[in-house]
This record gives sequence, C-alpha cells and structure tokens, in this order.
Amino acid sequence: MLTDIERMTFLLLALFSLGASYAGFNEMFLIIGRGQGQLEFNGIARRAFTALGVYLTQRTTLKTRPMTSIIHWGVVLGFTWYFLVNAVDLLIGFAPGFERQLRTAGVAYDVFRLLSDVFSVVVLLGIVYFLLRRLLLPSRADLQFNDNVVLHPRVAAGAVKLDSLIVAAFILLHVGARFMGESVAVAQAGYDDFMPFASAASAIWTSLNVDALAVLRHVFWWIALGGILLFLPYFPQSKHAHLFMAPLNFLTRPQRTSLGALTPLDLEDDTIEQFGAGRLEDLHKTHILDGFACIMCNRCQDVCPAYLTGKALSPAALEVNKRFHIKDHWQALAAGAESDWPLANNLLSESALWACTACGACIDICPVGNEPMFDILDIRRDAVLMQSAFPSELQGAFNGMERQGNPWQIAERRSAWTDGLDFPVPAVAENPDFDLLYWTGCAVSYDPLAQRTAQALVKLMHAAGVNFAILGDDERCTGDVARRAGNEYLYFEMATANVETLDTVKPKRIVVTCPHCLHNIGKEYGAFGGNYEVVHHSELIADLIAQGKLPESANASRWSNVTFHDPCYLARHNGVAEAPRSVLHAAGTSLVEMPRNRENSFCCGAGGAQFWKEEEPGDGKVSLARFNEAADTGAETLAVGCPFCMRMLEDARNESDGGPQVVDIAEIIAERL
Repeated sequence: MLTDIERMTFLLLALFSLGASYAGFNEMFLIIGRGQGQLEFNGIARRAFTALGVYLTQRTTLKTRPMTSIIHWGVVLGFTWYFLVNAVDLLIGFAPGFERQLRTAGVAYDVFRLLSDVFSVVVLLGIVYFLLRRLLLPSRADLQFNDNVVLHPRVAAGAVKLDSLIVAAFILLHVGARFMGESVAVAQAGYDDFMPFASAASAIWTSLNVDALAVLRHVFWWIALGGILLFLPYFPQSKHAHLFMAPLNFLTRPQRTSLGALTPLDLEDDTIEQFGAGRLEDLHKTHILDGFACIMCNRCQDVCPAYLTGKALSPAALEVNKRFHIKDHWQALAAGAESDWPLANNLLSESALWACTACGACIDICPVGNEPMFDILDIRRDAVLMQSAFPSELQGAFNGMERQGNPWQIAERRSAWTDGLDFPVPAVAENPDFDLLYWTGCAVSYDPLAQRTAQALVKLMHAAGVNFAILGDDERCTGDVARRAGNEYLYFEMATANVETLDTVKPKRIVVTCPHCLHNIGKEYGAFGGNYEVVHHSELIADLIAQGKLPESANASRWSNVTFHDPCYLARHNGVAEAPRSVLHAAGTSLVEMPRNRENSFCCGAGGAQFWKEEEPGDGKVSLARFNEAADTGAETLAVGCPFCMRMLEDARNESDGGPQVVDIAEIIAERL
C-alpha cells in the first residue's frame, strides 16, 4: 500500500517513461514505414490466431536446440504471465484494501499465487541459463560469426552481448525483486502452501522485525515496478523489442504461395526509378520490421549452407547489421531523411551476396518469422538491374536464356533425348487431346544425367497408359536462374512467354522432373496470369502405383540400401517430402535417412543461380558437404528428385573417394520395366 506521495511519484515517473517509450516506438514505426509495400492486415482474425499460436506454443523456436528452446518457452510463458502479475501488483499498491479482497477470491487466488511463484523461478533460472550461455561460453559456434562475415563495428565490438546483458539484468531485477518481495510477504504472514518457492526463500528474513519487513516489501515493490519504468525508454532499441515485434511480424507479413515465392516487380511502370533494394527504404516494410523482430539467436546461420561451408554469408549477421545501422541513423530515418549507406557492403559483402543458394532454410527456421533470403534477392535485383554488377559467369546464362531459351546456350532441339526410345514421345501438336503435359525443363534437353531421369519417367508413363505429351521446342526455360540471380526483367520476359504458351495448349495437369520448374510454374507464374496444377514426378509415380497402374514392389537387390536427398525446392519450398519416400518404399528399398531430411534438408549447392557460376570462396563445397552426409549413412545409393541435385552430387561423388551411386527415383522404379 503506497502513500499519497509515493503514488504521485510513481505516476510522474510512469508518465515520463510511457512518453519516452511511446516516442521510441513511434520512431520505430516511422522507420518501418519508410519501406516499400504495405504491412498486410487482411484476414486479421486468422493472422492474429496464427501469431498468438506461434507466440504461446513457441513451435518455431522448438524446431532446434531442444533444451535451450524449452527453457526459452518457459521464460516466454513466465514473462507473459507477468503482465497479469504486474497489473495485480499495481492494484495492490494503488487500491486500498485490494490485497484483502484478493484473499477472499478462494481457488482463483490460490492458482494465481502458485503460477506466479512457479513462473518467477522458471524465468529467473532461465535468464541465468541464457546469461551463462551468451556471456560465458564464447566458444559456442552458434554465438559467433565466421571471420570473413561483414559485421557492424558495434556488433564486432560486442554490442549484441551488451544488449543481452542489459535485457537480462532488467528481467532479473524485475522478476527477482518481485519474487523476493513475495518471500517477504510470506515472512510477514507465515508459510503459504501455494507459494512453495517464496516460502522457502522467506527463511532469509527470519531475523527481521515487523517494521523492517514492511519497509523491505515496499522497497522490492518499487524495484520490481520501478524497474519497468526505467527500462521502457530503452525497450524500442533493445533486442527485447522482439517480445512484441515477433508476433507483429507473423501478423503482418505477406501471405506467399510458398515459402520462397518472390513478389514480381512492376517493370512496366515508367514512374518507378528504383528496382530492387539499394538502400534501406528500398526494402519492403516487412523486411525492415525483420530487423526489429530479430532475437539475434543465429539459428538461421546454423542451417545456412553457405555459412556452414565457410563462406562470407551469414543471414543472422545481415539482420543484426540491419538493426545496428538503423540505430546509427535512428532519428534521421524517423524524420524522413534518405539513408546514405548502401545495403551491399554494409549488411553483407559482395561475396556473401552471391553465395546465397536461395534454399529458404533461414526463413523456415527463424523463430520470429524473418525472411533474410528475400533481402538478399532484392539486393541482387538492385545489383543486376540498376548497377549491372554481377558475377561475369552469369552473363552466359542470361544470354542463353534470352537467345536460345535455355541457360546452357545450346540451340539444338529440346526433344533429342527421346531419340532411341522404343516408343514415340508425342509432342502437343501430335497429341492435342493429352491428359498430362510433361514439362521437361532445360536440364533434360542438355544434361545427359537429367535425360536418364526423363527417359525413365516416360517409360513409366507409357507402361501405365498415361495420355501425355511434351512441348518440345515450344518450351523455354522457366527463368528461375534469372529470377534468383536478380534479373527480374529477363524472368518477366520468360515467364510471360511461357504463360502464353501454356494458355494456348491449356494443360489439365503438368508433371515436372525439376523442383525449380515445379516452384516457378506452380507457385510464381500465378502472378503473371498463369494458374496451373503442377505435380512433381515423384507424386505422379506414387499416384500411379496407388492406382495399380505400376507394380507395387520391385526386385530391389540393386537398390536395397538407399538414402534420399530432399531437394530444397521440393520439400522445403513446396512441402513434397512423403511422395518420394512412398515410391522408394514401393520399390522395396531399405531407406536410410540422413540427419538433415525433409524440410530440414541440406542444400546441394545449385540453387540461387550457383549452378551457373563459380562457388564463392569458403572452407569447402556445399555439394561435397551434402554428399559426405549421404555417404556417412552407409547407403549404397543416393536417390534424388532434381536434375540439378543429380549433377551437383554426381560431381561431388567424382571428387570423392567412392561413395553411393547417384540415381533419380524414377530410374529405380523404371529399371525393372
């Protein structure tokens, strides 16, 4: 119970604190508002339910680091409960007789005391754990960055640890003072069955008299709630802002057709002078918000294939650098001044920019909904479209797509792979009433390994009596390489041309052997007016087996011990993980899983246009890291479902001392035919 002077003092401090924190949050949202596009609030009820679910269940956090994640979950639940605790404590301090009324509330008050006592201990122990982990275990790889990663000077000097220390000190002060205050209350009133921990701690105060206990409880009340008032003005610029910004991120980020689906640029608007992201305000609002939502946990770099093979890219460093560069220019950005620092070479180096495989692992793993991959691809758009600055090897791929319709720069007919088959593979012109269009993709036309897959698939379709056709020379590259490399203009040209072709033949269903074709035609062509049902060949084969049109089992002596590599654009980007496994099980294989599988698969290293350029310098090749993981399973066969994965892993096998044979799942099924 506060005196009148204490109430007035607290209210004045509260007004100052709330005013300062409001100014900070207002400036934060003014900075976010500098970005492009809009934060999305359509379907707000569904979005709010999702955001609340993510917050309370911590299901995104629990994907990795199980012990740390469970402890974090306890801290989250405890800190959330403390919103109610603080409200009750305020009423106790300001409303005469409120505490006596609480004691008459029966079971409800008993439950409140018990949960408050338990959560206080959970939060305190959790914060101590995180302090030890963050500050006293500097050798942990997930708390460090590679030496070649660009870091903001303050990040390099330890500002992240300092921020963590300030936040942890506040929580310890706030929750610790409140807990100790309750232990004093128990010392005043006697042992409380519903506050076992506070009751145990009350033994500390046995030597104090009644007056001393009353003063001490007063002091702890002021430290607990006064600490909030002292911390609030710092809150908007601290990592603790993720407490609110992470749910807001899930609430407002764009709803994409898949995890990695890009938003097209409006290239036909003559009033637009900037394409891609050269400066902070060129980023989408949701990606500026990412910088405030980031908890600096480095989980994204834990799964980044570029980072894990020693390259200069760290998606975690990108977001942390973004946060600290914003802090450097906070007032100016909030006031509307243009940023005078480029994103490239400040958020990440040129080598890091071109090391990204666009695998989407950083997006999938992020516990607060950040999307650093999109920052990278937007910066690439600026580099290509505005500055004509990109790796020289990509020019050949761009020229090939523009002139020959494929990045191989080969002008030969696309259907040459059908020569020598025992049956004709009809083109659309020869079979206009087809039920299924096989979009072969460029790799099938020009890579002998991919041709093996295509020949196996058409053998299966022929044996199953599928009425299919191919486009032949009317087919062109989907443009995936151009889009992931930042050449949005070339992608626009190729996508619109392909949509026109597909709309002319009106396919009922499309099957592909390339997950990149699956993704672009099925998930990104919709933005260009093309909406089609597209399936991966593993899904088609699984359906044919289920329908009895293909044998359910095979003599799998050659394929008795198989591991499967999930392509990023199949499992992670498009959620197709079980169909390939069902096909392999139907073939009678013994499937041995790699540690990283399904949506948690490790990239082969080809995506993000890496296939068409030299791999950025690092400690090793992404493809070799993945192949070695497959070899470590002891499997004799490495099954794949992507022509680019096939080529990358086969090349890795050639560089290795033996290892499993690399084959497509279609080959395993088709061999017995």
